[in-house]
Amino acid sequence: MVPAGNIDTGDDGNQKFTPDAEFSAQAHLKSQEDYETLYKRSIDDPEAFWSEVAADCHFFKKWDRVLQWNSPFAKWFVGAETNVSYNCLEHQINQGRGDHTAILWEGEPTNQDGSPKEVVQLSYKTLLAEVCKFANGLKKLGISRGDRVTLYMPMIPELAIAMLACARIGAPHSVIFGGFSAQAIADRLQDADSHYVITADGGWRRNKVVPLKSNVDEACGMTKLVKKVVVYKRCGNDIDWNDERDVWWDEVVKGMPDTCDAEHLDAEHMLFLLYTSGSTGKPKGILHTTAGYMVYTAYTAKLIFDLQPDDIYWCTADIGWITGHSYIVYGPLQNGVTTVMYEGAPNEPEWDRFWAICERYGVTKFYTAPTAIRAFMKQGPEWPAKHNLSKLKLLGSVGEPINPAAWHWYHEHIGQQRCPIVDTWWQTETGGVLITPLPGVTPTKPGSATRAFLGIDAAIVDKDGNALEPNENGLLVIRKPWPGMLRGIYGDEARFRKQYWSEIEGVYFTGDGARCDEDGYFWITGRVDDVIKVSGHRLGTAEIESSLVSHPKVAEAAVIGFPDEMTGEAIAAFVTIKGSDKPDSNLKDELRKHVATTLGAIARPKDVRFTDALPKTRSGKIMRRLLRELATKGRVEGDVTTLEDFTTIAQLHKE
Repeated sequence: MVPAGNIDTGDDGNQKFTPDAEFSAQAHLKSQEDYETLYKRSIDDPEAFWSEVAADCHFFKKWDRVLQWNSPFAKWFVGAETNVSYNCLEHQINQGRGDHTAILWEGEPTNQDGSPKEVVQLSYKTLLAEVCKFANGLKKLGISRGDRVTLYMPMIPELAIAMLACARIGAPHSVIFGGFSAQAIADRLQDADSHYVITADGGWRRNKVVPLKSNVDEACGMTKLVKKVVVYKRCGNDIDWNDERDVWWDEVVKGMPDTCDAEHLDAEHMLFLLYTSGSTGKPKGILHTTAGYMVYTAYTAKLIFDLQPDDIYWCTADIGWITGHSYIVYGPLQNGVTTVMYEGAPNEPEWDRFWAICERYGVTKFYTAPTAIRAFMKQGPEWPAKHNLSKLKLLGSVGEPINPAAWHWYHEHIGQQRCPIVDTWWQTETGGVLITPLPGVTPTKPGSATRAFLGIDAAIVDKDGNALEPNENGLLVIRKPWPGMLRGIYGDEARFRKQYWSEIEGVYFTGDGARCDEDGYFWITGRVDDVIKVSGHRLGTAEIESSLVSHPKVAEAAVIGFPDEMTGEAIAAFVTIKGSDKPDSNLKDELRKHVATTLGAIARPKDVRFTDALPKTRSGKIMRRLLRELATKGRVEGDVTTLEDFTTIAQLHKE
């Protein structure tokens, strides 16, 4: 094995891995000096810096002004007109990439020998034609600029085609993760005032069909908004059909021309809504616009993954999350590389599926979540050892901080001690990565996301906004606007201001705690609000509690996150029930199933505990801190002076 570079152990005991000289020599950014010079320019004169970056993208009309900032509202590339679909397709074809593979997709079902039953490769030219046909079909259905279109689909090329078609005609898309329930779909349809849904009959997951169309049907029964449901035939499973509302994808594209001019959209035209959990029960529709997001995803993808013309790049996320939006679809395609999509589970049919895909297609850049890495660790190194992973050049991590043990396993058994690891920190709200190593530049420390990306003014402060000294734990904030930032919470300006801009005056509050070491490296310590991260996916405690309380037997519920070896955090629910019935294990299973049905399997509590009362302050606030101590340590150690009824703790200790 070839080492990734020199290893030194600092006074703090952290190993530091310096970039391999050969990798740095061919990288877009080649040295720490390159980074420091560019970073200083990006902070001192951000408008000139981002103007130069944006010059690599195609604009039908150039901007009059790079940034208009009226805190907390930003407008980037003011007065410009562009289209992200054009930048992903024609702009690449015009640079000679037309015959290059844009999307390389593998379905989950396999033959007896483990080979995939379905593989699709779409060149940039073919992808453009498919996008144009579908865009024309959408227009024929009556969809026009500004209409919100909801996408609830499996991980198939048609999901990316639908996104690009919506972007092409100026219809903002709202992608919902295929694991969410009918109620979650209905809530998002209602909030977005969305009249159109694109779905599939089903999708494959662990050799079973996920009944997507039936979930949509149920959601449509909860709202009168939906006019049309476009259905892609994926699994051939039995579905109900509404002749007035439902239409097959094939019928939509039948006879449609394969050319469709991209709409010239204002820089601040809404590109998409993406719903994410917050600290209240109602999901937030995070609003991203066109030009700033387009420029930021293109640039971050290029530098962080060091994308080169012949890269076979694979981000294993689902497109239903922001990672899939930015780093499966929009970022990679704007860089003209091949982006890999896989439909199913990492252990179908065996625990080497990911490594078989990497070997089969010669994947060069691989981006996945710490949850997946820990699952692979548990199965043992013999699974990746079965495959030739020599084409891999770079590894990435996303969704949550990667613990050092997982980092080292990833580095040794997947990267074979020669691939740099980019441990990236960012959010749905940020549009793209904000804190990350740059692979040819940054010495990495396992467990740290390292330094701020170019143009990102990140800091650790106390609750009054004062900058903290190295290695002091505090709040992670961003002090200056950046192009990929959210433009609001759809339909709720007050919540936008309160959630992100009121905690510390004049800066964006991320909701995460962190510290910064003496090298300026950021170490993320986790959420400071009532949000749980399960396998990197954000879930609001209030939303899960609302689901539990909707069960007829539940009087009250409190939910907390606790450390979990596999998922990073898991959900523990503390429940009081109505009446005098004695709860049992059957009710535990019933409640876990109820949450999975109303919110989705990702929100299913790992642990349910029953109690006669929840610990509360005298003002009635549930003391989740005490519940967290019980779940993690088995006892309460912290201050309980504000507790109203001390007997509740004694009873919880007995559970």
